Amino acid sequence: MSADLTGYKDYLRRIAFDMGAVLFGIANIENIDEKRSELPEIIRDYPRAISVAIRLSSNVLDTITDHPTKIYLHHYKQVNYRLDQIALRLNSILQFWGYSALPIPASQIVDWDALTGDASHRVIANLAGLGFIGRSRLLVNPEFGSQIRLVSVLTDCPIPFDKPINGNCGDCYKCMEVCPAGAINESPDEFALDLCKEKLKSFGRAGMGQYICGVCVKVCRGSKNSSTKK
Repeated sequence: MSADLTGYKDYLRRIAFDMGAVLFGIANIENIDEKRSELPEIIRDYPRAISVAIRLSSNVLDTITDHPTKIYLHHYKQVNYRLDQIALRLNSILQFWGYSALPIPASQIVDWDALTGDASHRVIANLAGLGFIGRSRLLVNPEFGSQIRLVSVLTDCPIPFDKPINGNCGDCYKCMEVCPAGAINESPDEFALDLCKEKLKSFGRAGMGQYICGVCVKVCRGSKNSSTKK
């Protein structure tokens, strides 16, 4: 890979961090047949995906008990807005360099049955080396746990990519213990989406106004008990 493209990656990372990001990685999405179901046709023309994360406020998360709070809802929206601003900035830079790019909104549901967007930020982040998929089916970063929000930018710029993280939650079961829906099980593959979705609906009807919870996010503060490797 040329030195120029390595410089491009460093520059994009610096821009993202200057705007508040705490994690940055590049995913190779050219050959991902095993994850194709979670990264749909929209990725076809893009061999790379930039993954960026902002850390959530631990003090805001501490206001959550067995249900979300209004201050968490506001914080959640503001972090998603900032992530979209970072994605827009990276997209503009890539276009200026002559490459194609497509920012995927940080929090936009296009399939309400599956609760998915245009592409899975957590799958892209895993491929970009930012963490592994935990029991909660959220991304778990070794330093920040699941207390992050993600955004992705697809691009045809052949930026040097990072290695995925393979890992698991080890002997940590905190998210299972606190999940108000009882949706989290031993394996991410056993996650009960229907139970989670019904609980999110109930929170929405109770005054949140949108699908939001945060209970499992609050307790996942890192992966001291987990096993990770690149």
